[in-house]
Amino acid sequence: MHTSRNRLASAAALGLVVTLGLSACSTGQESSSAASGPAAPVDGKVSITYLQKQGDQEYFVGEAAGAKAKAAELGVDLKVVNLGSDANKTISEVQSAVAQKSNGLIIVVPDPAVGPQVVQIAKDAKVALLTSDDQICATGPDPKSCGKSDLVARIGFSGAQMGGEVGKRAAEEFKKAGWSAADTRIVSAWKQDVTVCGDRVKAAKDAFSAGGGADVKNIDVATDNTPTGAQDKVAATVTANAGVKHWVVWGCNDENVQGGVTALENAGVTADNIAGVGLGAYLACKDWGSGKPSGMKAALFINGRDVGALAVQTMYDKLKNGKDFPAEAFAPTTMVDAASWQSAGATCS
Repeated sequence: MHTSRNRLASAAALGLVVTLGLSACSTGQESSSAASGPAAPVDGKVSITYLQKQGDQEYFVGEAAGAKAKAAELGVDLKVVNLGSDANKTISEVQSAVAQKSNGLIIVVPDPAVGPQVVQIAKDAKVALLTSDDQICATGPDPKSCGKSDLVARIGFSGAQMGGEVGKRAAEEFKKAGWSAADTRIVSAWKQDVTVCGDRVKAAKDAFSAGGGADVKNIDVATDNTPTGAQDKVAATVTANAGVKHWVVWGCNDENVQGGVTALENAGVTADNIAGVGLGAYLACKDWGSGKPSGMKAALFINGRDVGALAVQTMYDKLKNGKDFPAEAFAPTTMVDAASWQSAGATCS
């Protein structure tokens, strides 16, 4: 999916992130007791199952590819499972992975409510458990209400850092356009029971205000994190705010922003009156590749390959060398737009 040059650049960035993540752990970042678990070191070949929600989405395809490449490098037996959006399948596939003697489980849950059950299954089987992307809690369905020691260790991106970058760029677009705050509205669209989504949106709001957009009113829009779901909800929001001339759109992911931008364009709002800042870039680049004017002005490129590789490396280090999981470890991000997405290595889904 990437050129060899981009793969080398990505690998170099990943090496840096691994170093930074380990340094953070050694300078005071506590390891996650909920995820370190009772797993014993593995003498022979390490077997890992990577269970992903929405496994056919471009980001997660890349994540699986990065995981497979790292597994091949380390000599790990890796199985990747697509959970779709099915919470019930999550439990059955976790049970199946345990029955098939996986030494470690890496999971991106479709629904955080299954967290305690997943943790209990892994604990009972003495299998190491690590999450990527989304958090889960060992003691309850809502990671937002979870004590730090009960959060399962996570590999992914910093929600606060990502949201901050989105809000900063949105403020730049708002100021560049010269819009009045009085006839501008912000749409913040996300699935509101997903902790990392809330982190991203809050940070975007804070960064936008700090960047000069403090007087623009925000409208929170609850979605299912899909383009069509976001489009439907934002369409209703536009109808209810008929006098608004200019719109800033951000959300948990590219899906929310793409859906919001589409809803606005369908309602007759022109591209020059929309400042959408995506998160992922895998849908945003479709608009840019068309060559037509788009309300999607920029997007934060998050490379799933780096997360998948870092997750497998982290699990391997735990199983083979007894190294504790860091509470969190993060991969790098890059803001891209119509002029820079291709050189950054973003791919469209």
